[in-house]
Amino acid sequence: MKRLLTTTAAIALLGMVGIAQAADLKMSHVRPQGATIDVELRAYAEAVKEATGGDVNIEIFAASALGDYTTVQERISVGAVDMATQPAATGVDRQMQISSFPYLAANWDQARKIYGPGGVVRETMAELYAKQDITMLAAYPVYFGGISLNTDAVNPGDPSKSNGIKVRVPGIKSFQLTGQAFGYIPSPIPFSEAFTAIQTGVVDGVIGSGAEGYYASFRDVTKTYIPANTHFEVWYMIVSNESLNSLDADDQATLKKAADEFEAQRWVVAEEDQGKNEQRLADELGTNVVKLTGEQLTTMAAKVRTDVWPEVLKDVGEQWGQAILDKAAN
Repeated sequence: MKRLLTTTAAIALLGMVGIAQAADLKMSHVRPQGATIDVELRAYAEAVKEATGGDVNIEIFAASALGDYTTVQERISVGAVDMATQPAATGVDRQMQISSFPYLAANWDQARKIYGPGGVVRETMAELYAKQDITMLAAYPVYFGGISLNTDAVNPGDPSKSNGIKVRVPGIKSFQLTGQAFGYIPSPIPFSEAFTAIQTGVVDGVIGSGAEGYYASFRDVTKTYIPANTHFEVWYMIVSNESLNSLDADDQATLKKAADEFEAQRWVVAEEDQGKNEQRLADELGTNVVKLTGEQLTTMAAKVRTDVWPEVLKDVGEQWGQAILDKAAN
């Protein structure tokens, strides 16, 4: 009888071990279901499931269903949410503003050098996430940012003139100052409230996103789009260290390898996607996509570097931030 009980206990223990090896992880992102990031993350989740033999199942939650991205990052930090692919939230650490530093990259080649594998901003962000008990698995390049207006543009390529247009900006100093530098009246409003703010006339536009974001989330209130290259938008695939460490070594390695492949593929298609989304705004919605000249873009970038960079550097730490900017310029 004693031997039978021992055998039964051993079998039960083996069963528990088998159950413990399977993990169900929740992944959040900010776009609606069916958007590009949603489709790509579902493909990533399927690749992980297949490669782990079903040991790791990632459930995708679109449209900030698990909370605003700032809240989600905080919850990942404490292990309450497993994963996300989203912008960096600067509320916990203002140094994360380095990720959205305006006019840090002028073109896609520079962007990949700065934000891609081995890039100074990418490596810096990994370090900053680590301080929050978060592991960064991949960078996700999205687009160069622009300005969406629910009205006609006023002096769109001349930052020396005030235009009197009130725009929503994220609660990030660099975006607020960039809006001011271009003659707009910036109003910090949470992303989740931005559409309603435009729809009700509280503001007349948005700074902080790009063609893909405006098409996905603001298509009904985008009358004019100005591809001003305000910043390079990159999101990060992040995972709670608690969730990551709950996986065995093989599954951890598989999760990371799949993330590397996910990022590599994104760098291949991101630039083309930006052009497609600008065209979608024009063709499908009748949006007036303003064509800025190279000279106008250069003037706008110079204005921001002169007026905005010194103030943002004060906010993130001048010596720390300048060292990163210097490396990015080399």
